[in-house]
Amino acid sequence: MKAGTRLGLILVGAIALGGALVVFSLVRHGVSARDEPTALEAFIARRVRHWAVPGRAREMPNPVALTDGVLAEGRAHFADHCAICHGNDGRGQTPIGRNLYPKAPDMSLPETQSLSDGELFYIIHHGVRLTGMPAWGGDDPDRDLDSWKLVHFIRHLPTITAAELEEMRALNPKTRKEFEEEEMVRKFLGNKGGVPTSPEHKH
Repeated sequence: MKAGTRLGLILVGAIALGGALVVFSLVRHGVSARDEPTALEAFIARRVRHWAVPGRAREMPNPVALTDGVLAEGRAHFADHCAICHGNDGRGQTPIGRNLYPKAPDMSLPETQSLSDGELFYIIHHGVRLTGMPAWGGDDPDRDLDSWKLVHFIRHLPTITAAELEEMRALNPKTRKEFEEEEMVRKFLGNKGGVPTSPEHKH
């Protein structure tokens, strides 16, 4: 049997097994997103994801040189676009990240850090079907430098500092309520801590 045919049969078998597990999970648990995927489901999902990324894409080097400026751009982009699910620290401990199925991964761990730069870029640019991971970037991967900058930032997650996390909090998208609370604080501070300025309080 040729190697290509054997690999094709293995892939078809893995997809069939994955489909059977999905059906079994739906029958047993319904469509709830609250359950944790089993270890077998997680293993199969990782393998299928790996095989689904073309070999040429996996081997692509990052065309963007790593500099402090590039890392800062990636950090800001992550805070604005990705942190709502993944958290500023990439650990996925957010209300959305914890309630997805599968859960948002802890990207500081080897399961993500061991992926090649090309794999990380491919996942960011194209997204992952049947998960909460959308496709980012435009139609032309060759022009998507922002996603390559995100790859640099993801590599940095295991050593991210408290100062960087604080900087990112200021860049996170804010709800209307958060904007209103910040405006109240600004007005309070602008009035010297809220001290009344009526004539009877002047000296």
